[in-house]
Amino acid sequence: MRGEDVVTRRLTIILLALFLLPGVALAHGPSRQKHATKIAVDMTPEAVWQKVGNFDDLSWNPLVAKVEAQPGNAVGTVRTVTLKDGGTLVQELYKYDAAKMSYQLQMPQIDVKLLPVTNYSEFLTVKPLDGGKRAEIEIRSAYYRAYPNNDPPADQNDAAANAAVAAMQEKVVEGLAAHLASGS
Repeated sequence: MRGEDVVTRRLTIILLALFLLPGVALAHGPSRQKHATKIAVDMTPEAVWQKVGNFDDLSWNPLVAKVEAQPGNAVGTVRTVTLKDGGTLVQELYKYDAAKMSYQLQMPQIDVKLLPVTNYSEFLTVKPLDGGKRAEIEIRSAYYRAYPNNDPPADQNDAAANAAVAAMQEKVVEGLAAHLASGS
């Protein structure tokens, strides 16, 4: 086949694809959303990690009434978190690195009335500041909105998901900072 024929054939295929499949290119579901919240505290990273580094202990989280989990930080551990407002979340420890003072959890199934998201994952990380005299606590989340199709209802769209995650993270880090400052 001559070079011109190859170019013509490829151009024809591309034009047909663009003409025949425009709906496919435009019809996509939700995109992955992300949110991060950071707070600096006047404690060493090691002291902060001592308070927040156990997957089975959320006594520092102001939204949590009770946690049921196996003790320890084994990847694959599942915890059931009962919230003070009565909702329940099931979270699985996906990654754990004590040396890096970080862990990741996943919530593959969530009651969208509690949090209008799906496929939620979250990192909690403690990092040194000021040569290790202070610490930064970061919570990073990645998720999809609750409604998987196009044209979501207002309470399950990207804006609702982002607002709910941001509000939750703000309450958690503010409560954590207060908990640490009180010496609890």
